[in-house]
Amino acid sequence: MKRKTMWTIMTAFALAALLAPGAIFAAEWSNVTLVDSHCAQKANVKENPDSHTRDCMLMCEKNGYGIYTSEGEYLKFDAEGSKKAFDLLKASDKADHLRVNVTGEREGDTLKVSTIAMTS
Repeated sequence: MKRKTMWTIMTAFALAALLAPGAIFAAEWSNVTLVDSHCAQKANVKENPDSHTRDCMLMCEKNGYGIYTSEGEYLKFDAEGSKKAFDLLKASDKADHLRVNVTGEREGDTLKVSTIAMTS
């Protein structure tokens, strides 16, 4: 009986740790819009992030990058993820509608990017 109770308590603690605020979750976001952090809060970009241009994003490099999720939430990349996004933008010839597939770990509204690639 004691062993079962101990197992139940350990399981409850493990679940609580996983569901705690600020917990880190690995995930994947597909076909989401890439936007620089400076312009992400502008009303016209929020309304239509696909219209945001590559040229503007390259000029706003120092502010970092992130994505708008399919739910309309903006997730800011960590420094390494922003560098990966900048390199991707430099290599792209698309003017706008800059959509990406991203994998990484989410912590709050920040995304630690593992991989990022332009969609076709």
